Amino acid sequence: MLIGRKAPEFSAVGYYQEDIREFKLKDFMGKWIILCFYPGDFTFGCPTELSSIALKYNELSKLDAQVMTISVDSPFSHKVWNEEELSKMIGNDMPFPMLSDPGGKIGALYNVYDDELGIDLRGRFIIDPEGIIQSAEILTPYVGRNPEELIRQLKAYRHHYITGEFTPSGWTEGEIAIKPSTKIAGRVWKLWDPKNKG
Repeated sequence: MLIGRKAPEFSAVGYYQEDIREFKLKDFMGKWIILCFYPGDFTFGCPTELSSIALKYNELSKLDAQVMTISVDSPFSHKVWNEEELSKMIGNDMPFPMLSDPGGKIGALYNVYDDELGIDLRGRFIIDPEGIIQSAEILTPYVGRNPEELIRQLKAYRHHYITGEFTPSGWTEGEIAIKPSTKIAGRVWKLWDPKNKG
């Protein structure tokens, strides 16, 4: 179980801004980290996911989030994929590091490596500034993830991190959040209506 625990530390070689170099998770502590594992370069769903995240990168940056993507492919494969396909989808280069996980060692640390397929599954983790994993979403390769839901969750976790309040189902920024208290146990219905969310 990784939720609520310290994110496993790792270092990986990756491609970023026309350079190939080493990246360490600990170098980004103090920020919110979005760690996105994906099955592979030059596949069918993965370019749609990475390009969708790239187009939301400015919004994620404003939320003090650092995105890193990881697959078992080499950093040279990431470079060519960026040049031949991804950059054509978004109009510029990928704005975040694309890390290499040969043999799925990092994926295994995060319980997303499928040793039969030899790939990292679709795994997305939100790690808070203290290095604690707050969210994990793991899917098989056949269904892509929703960047809008990633942003909604990130805003909700940031809200809780700052205020200590719980965010109700489907919470979006500006809606009511719940300050935990024994006084409202059994009375949440007075504060939040699922039919009109608050």
